[in-house]
Amino acid sequence: MKKALLSAVLVIVFQGLKSQSFDERGTTVSQVGLNVTNAGTIGNAFGGNFDNGFSSCEYPKGSGVEHLFEGGLWIGGKLDGSQVVVSSAAYDYPNGINSGTGTAGYEFFAAEGSSILERSSFFNSPAYSVDAVSHQDFVMDFSDKYQVVPGTQIQVSRHDFPIGMDVHLETYNWNFPFSDFFVLLNYSITNNGNSNLEDAYVALWANTVVRNTNITPAGQGGSAYYNKGGNGFIDSLNMAYCYDHSGDVGFTESYIGQRFLGATLEDEFYHPSIDSNFVSNYQAWIFNNSSDPVFFIPSDDNQRYAKMSNGMNKLPSWAPSTPPNGSSLIEQLNNAGNRADLVSVGPFANWKAGETINIAFAIILAKKNEDGKPNSQNNPTQQKFLIQNAQWAQTAYNGEDANFNGVLDPGEDKDGDGKITRFILPSPPDIPNTKIVAGDGKIDIYWADNSEQSIDPISLEKDFEGYKVYASTKAYDVAGQEDLSEALKVVAEFDLTGNQLFFDNGMSSIRQEPPVTFEDDTNEYVYKFTLAELTNGWQYAVSVSAFDRGDENNNLLSLETSPLANASRAFAGTEANADLKKNLPFAYPNPYYLGASWEGSSTSQESKKLVFANLPARCTIRIYNTSGDLIDEINHDQEYDGSDIRWFESYSDVDNTVFSGGEHAWDLLSANQQIIARGMYIFSVEDLDSGNVQKGNFTIIK
Repeated sequence: MKKALLSAVLVIVFQGLKSQSFDERGTTVSQVGLNVTNAGTIGNAFGGNFDNGFSSCEYPKGSGVEHLFEGGLWIGGKLDGSQVVVSSAAYDYPNGINSGTGTAGYEFFAAEGSSILERSSFFNSPAYSVDAVSHQDFVMDFSDKYQVVPGTQIQVSRHDFPIGMDVHLETYNWNFPFSDFFVLLNYSITNNGNSNLEDAYVALWANTVVRNTNITPAGQGGSAYYNKGGNGFIDSLNMAYCYDHSGDVGFTESYIGQRFLGATLEDEFYHPSIDSNFVSNYQAWIFNNSSDPVFFIPSDDNQRYAKMSNGMNKLPSWAPSTPPNGSSLIEQLNNAGNRADLVSVGPFANWKAGETINIAFAIILAKKNEDGKPNSQNNPTQQKFLIQNAQWAQTAYNGEDANFNGVLDPGEDKDGDGKITRFILPSPPDIPNTKIVAGDGKIDIYWADNSEQSIDPISLEKDFEGYKVYASTKAYDVAGQEDLSEALKVVAEFDLTGNQLFFDNGMSSIRQEPPVTFEDDTNEYVYKFTLAELTNGWQYAVSVSAFDRGDENNNLLSLETSPLANASRAFAGTEANADLKKNLPFAYPNPYYLGASWEGSSTSQESKKLVFANLPARCTIRIYNTSGDLIDEINHDQEYDGSDIRWFESYSDVDNTVFSGGEHAWDLLSANQQIIARGMYIFSVEDLDSGNVQKGNFTIIK
């Protein structure tokens, strides 16, 4: 079965490391959920290695669309010009596990006691660091020097010639709307072996597969799950890509790309665009196929190095002939298949012992630009957003090197440190600090003015211009798994007056004098906007973004913070009830119809939701059948967060959901988690502060 062997391999390899030094994290601030490990791998075999709760490479977050089974760094060359060696962080060896050791293909390991460091450039993040490059950095170190898995007695299979490469990897991702679709991999690789490595190549291998795991669970159907992908390579971008050719078509409208961005060796810059002798090679091979003359899987270091140093994109059979004859490699890759991709760059003629190569790759995700034509066409129109997103990844890498020549030219040294600073993006203002308060038929959105003090890293100016308020224009629950970025729509916009930009409508209508404060919250909330006439009990998504005025000198339009950065789910509803006698509690919807849209798309009996309203700040709810038997008992307080029933886990975000304080949801299950029968039920509400008790009833119709 495709990749089941690989999953077994990693489980065996890392079981010993799990208690020692193995560490893994998942990116969370952008739209890409990429798993990274300090053993040099990316992706997590769709959760097959450990039940860690991380996505492998999901995009957009929450969609269930995965794009990467596994990937990792490769380094190859000739020790002192003779012995061919290749070290790989991940690789699908033919026939999987070798000699029962379970370590074939995994040749990088973290040192014992090491772990992944997280950093963030967000001032309000627990991981904030002045050294952070992006909104979420992961920093890790690993090496190919081990012939025994650290912390175990497991021999590293087929790793007879460790090169002695120590790798420092930093991954970067941002949540700006123009950059929340890629993760950058910044490797610093030091040759700490005893020999020079000549004619060296560095590569990123990726076992890409694009499937919607909500539609087809990972691995379902065995090898047939993995053989539906199409592949390709765009020479001008030094980027391989993969898409779903014929798997979950209609539910997997996205691409994944792996792009080489640039490299330096002892301050000398390397890129195909400035040195014709330095090339990017692309290879793809069919899983476990050893007979195809081009798409064969390499089985030893010599074959792996041959793949790295000679790209199929350099072969005469690469491009279609005129007219197309249907047999070019490009056309074969555009058919459904079970393939892995390799993007390698080089040669680095003489990588001396003690020298360091800095090299960067990008994992890039993009939605397919729909043109009404089949996925299998994979045409330039469909690739539009993939290409745009790849260009943004390159812009981020270039940083101060505006003309991308590897030289710090006059006017490029923005930070004045005398060297090229890479990994810089033009930046919108800081994300507004928000506070969401749900009320009866309304949601109040408060935010602070922290964005107005932001300094752009490129122009070095305070360029704040205004705010946009976003909300889902319909109740958000029924789709539940809808892409939040598509659900949020601009409902109000405010910007500075006097500069004749945008609406010029000012902030006076939303300004709070004095600013509003809340208990246990250090923010002063200067602005307030109210969403009114909402339906109680239904979920709405809300957020506030800040945007700048743009930068004409750098040819940049106005930049805006991601609406997803501070998005919250909120439920309008009755507030905490101060007089239970005057305002009687009730339940809704009443009657409750099983199978109604209120329930969402889940068929699980555990994903139901009936709401009790007009509740005191502290109370106990007791539910009885008409025979007087106690069905369930619920304790409520005004800090209720929805975490006690599955509905909110399925359709909301229990860590970022706001309730009104006077409502509590019930899953229609008894205290023993039994499904209740249809019919009438009686409930009582006991105010724990006053002792007052009031009753009500509701009906379940199936």
